[in-house]
Amino acid sequence: MSGFTIDRRTALALSLGGASALAFPRLAFAAALDEAAVDAIVQPFLTAFETPGVAVAIVRPGQPAFVKGYGVRTLGKPGAVDAHTRFGIASHSKAFTAAALALLVDEGKLGWEDPVVQHLPEFRMSDSAVTQMMTVRDLLVHRSGLPLGAGDLMFFPAGNHVAADVLKALPYLKPARGFRAGYDYDNILYIVAGLLIERVAGTPWDKFVETRIFAPLGMADAVGSRGSLKTDNVAGRHARLGPPVRGIGKLEVVQPDEGKMVDAAGGINASISDMARWIQVQLAQGKLPDGKQLWSPAQAKEMWKPQTITSSSDGPTESNPVRPVLAAYALGWFVQDYRGLRMIQHSGGLSGQVTYTGLLPSRGIGVSVLSNVEEGVSAAIRNAILDRLIDAPAFDWVSSYRTRQKAAQDEALASVEGGVDKAPAGAPSLPLAGYAGRYRDPWYGDVVVTTKGGKLWIDFTPTPVFKSVLEPWGPDAFRTRFAKDAGEDAVVSFEIKEGKVTGVTMKPLSPLADFSYDYQHLAFVPVA
Repeated sequence: MSGFTIDRRTALALSLGGASALAFPRLAFAAALDEAAVDAIVQPFLTAFETPGVAVAIVRPGQPAFVKGYGVRTLGKPGAVDAHTRFGIASHSKAFTAAALALLVDEGKLGWEDPVVQHLPEFRMSDSAVTQMMTVRDLLVHRSGLPLGAGDLMFFPAGNHVAADVLKALPYLKPARGFRAGYDYDNILYIVAGLLIERVAGTPWDKFVETRIFAPLGMADAVGSRGSLKTDNVAGRHARLGPPVRGIGKLEVVQPDEGKMVDAAGGINASISDMARWIQVQLAQGKLPDGKQLWSPAQAKEMWKPQTITSSSDGPTESNPVRPVLAAYALGWFVQDYRGLRMIQHSGGLSGQVTYTGLLPSRGIGVSVLSNVEEGVSAAIRNAILDRLIDAPAFDWVSSYRTRQKAAQDEALASVEGGVDKAPAGAPSLPLAGYAGRYRDPWYGDVVVTTKGGKLWIDFTPTPVFKSVLEPWGPDAFRTRFAKDAGEDAVVSFEIKEGKVTGVTMKPLSPLADFSYDYQHLAFVPVA
């Protein structure tokens, strides 16, 4: 699962390596941002939004990295966030997958333009022509034609599927547009990229990144999979669970719900100290502190080269001074303009945690903000720090984020007329037993509908936490009531023909539901 608020502006003429500090007299201002000044930026956000904790890393020329934790790891517990508290960095993991592939390209074991089937002969898309054309590069740049978040329900929340199952599922995921015809963010092809790395290197993805990237960089706190954590210095998870919908209400502790399957797309857990080291090697084009190249400058340029346009606009506005003129996706990174400079950035979103990182290569600057809350306050903190580092015009990021948060909540409330507990008009046309049965979707698997105690119940068999009563919700439709922090509820609609169920479709109940709850891509048919 991932969310991204994209911020920026224009100077793509600057080289990847950046210019020397002498070319930028304002770098003196960046050096003057001391701990007290950073505290003064961060603390108002924690207070204004009741954020339990964040961790901040700042990298700049000629200075040791600044790393610091703020607040507590988990609400109601005394453990403080520190420089070694592990966070789920979610989709930041995608850049590590790209870097892992870059290492293999440097070693001549594969090429960016190699067809995927050259290394994974069993790889298939729904279109045989696309299957043959899909390259290693295509796995990383969100232009496959698959719709937003396609297949995510296989691994959010964690269930019984394993990574290899994506190869069986992909032929059944229908495209939303033509191959290479536009941008739709996905996780599933990054899982394929992880399988590709394992096939070529002979090492599972998580062990590959741990030995080939974390170890050389000295990322001593990082692990490639949440299940590998062996410490209690781990950030908790917090979200607003309603009522009436997720994203509104008081912050509550929620449990992690991602499993190992998602590792290559979003499984890394790392500390802010680790993220500082990651930013440093990125800004150094793959060069380690000892002068050795982890990956070549050629691959550094390749990973930052824009591939797929993600958005365009007329640029900054009074309410959003960093709205980009143009944004694109590269290999595991977004590339866009930010106040006249090129920004390399990404975000990561999991249940209960959201993280943001941004690099301004021409200035040798990078900022990462890890949070233990399911909202975008970390993006606003990142922008506030970046603005100070480049001496940008003053802007109230606290007020800006408060306005954006309220607007999103108001829009959600309006779209559900003040709540999601008001059932649409209409009723079941069959006796409840008429809906019972086993139904199968070719990429996801089976759901089982039964009657018990005079009510209808559903069991999503590949996802154990998805068991629920089904409440009537309009004509031949029902809504789930999953456990409060288990995930987003669904509206389940039965297609009836001649008094029998011929198919089942679904959609998320909440308009604020994360795109990874892609119920709308399911199409169940009865199993005889």
